[in-house]
Amino acid sequence: MQRYRARMDDVPERPYTHVELMPESVRVLAHPLRSRLLSALRKDGPASATRLAAELQTNTGATSYHLRRLESVGLVADTGEGRGKERIWRATTASHGWRGSAFADDEDARTALGWLVRGYHRQFDEEYARWLDAADAWPAPWQDVSGMSDAWVEVTPEQARAMQDELAAVVDRYMDAGAGDPAARRLHVYRVAFPLDPRDVPGEGGGGGAAGGGGAADDDGGAA
Repeated sequence: MQRYRARMDDVPERPYTHVELMPESVRVLAHPLRSRLLSALRKDGPASATRLAAELQTNTGATSYHLRRLESVGLVADTGEGRGKERIWRATTASHGWRGSAFADDEDARTALGWLVRGYHRQFDEEYARWLDAADAWPAPWQDVSGMSDAWVEVTPEQARAMQDELAAVVDRYMDAGAGDPAARRLHVYRVAFPLDPRDVPGEGGGGGAAGGGGAADDDGGAA
């Protein structure tokens, strides 16, 4: 399982392990190979640097170095199960998140966070494109429940927080719903929320909402 989210509040109970990123861990994670190494360990489980290097098409030396950097901020750990000089690495948590406001006074961390979020956007684009390339080979029921949808909601920050928490609770409830069922597959559920009109900044020029009013759109590709 791979999760990363910009937390808008604290969730008291989660059915998975989670860590809040600190400025130093953000700066370390904001690297193209390191973010992918952490994702690979969460998705596929413990692995050696050699196996990860082959999967991510890089060299073992660089992979080992970047794993040690991730280890330095507690995002990965040595399982102790390697043979000889080989080290088997694991992700220390299934999820990480952050509060953007926590880095308001740390320009380096904010720059790193901006890179990290855009990197996750690129990963999503690549992974969803791989699904689109393979979708026709999958049975119709899977094609019907895979796809994209979007909607516009007019809310306050507090209402948006409540909505995000409710959506997260639904996903958490289904996290292992198909465990042990040979018909089940892991489904990537990706959630994004952002103001529809980035120019309509609260407190600047009176603020009158998005041009054209509220609305919603939903394609015929199922639910993401």
